[in-house]
Amino acid sequence: MPHAIVHLLRHGEVHNPDAVLYGRLPEFHLSELGRQMAETLAEYFHDRAAQGVNIVHLAASPLTRAQETAQPITEALNLDITTEERIIEAENYFEGLHVTKAELLKPKHWPKLRNPLRPSWGEPYKQQAARVIAAVQDARLRAIELGGADAEAILVSHQLPIWATRLSAEGKPLWHDPRKRECTLTSVTSLVFDDAGSLVRVDYGEPAAALLPGASSTPGA
Repeated sequence: MPHAIVHLLRHGEVHNPDAVLYGRLPEFHLSELGRQMAETLAEYFHDRAAQGVNIVHLAASPLTRAQETAQPITEALNLDITTEERIIEAENYFEGLHVTKAELLKPKHWPKLRNPLRPSWGEPYKQQAARVIAAVQDARLRAIELGGADAEAILVSHQLPIWATRLSAEGKPLWHDPRKRECTLTSVTSLVFDDAGSLVRVDYGEPAAALLPGASSTPGA
């Protein structure tokens, strides 16, 4: 039996009419659809708790969209939100721009595109994975402290840090095609640990899958 589970949740759809890469910019709120996604996610975890799952800890990135996604969960589970800086969105040179092929072809950007394996345009994938994994381990220990064996924690974060963490946890290369990330809006990437604190497996689910058709595909980073 697993000793603890830490769920990495991606936030809901963001109101972003200009389709910019919003990254760590402030005041990017959930859209109406994003709020519906957050409510659906809260219902999903409320149902799990009603079935006897012991969810005892909730944390979110400091960015507005993550905090707003976490808010319905606080009400569904009667948990306070802890702000966790280590699960914030990745730094990105192109933050605030509408990133198109034409934009990327501008010579001023070329130095930032020289090494896609790192990547050279933002925070290294290894650094993202390392900080999120550290937060996950602390959340695992906090869950055990609060709820004992088989307790669960929830961390509301962002697509790229979650995906880098999953790739790292599964022992896969961190370089990837952003179009092929399995981390949709309000998806749940669950890290399952045994009683020795070793990772047993990674599970993935999309509780709000019915709301995804037509949702914005603009990434945060």
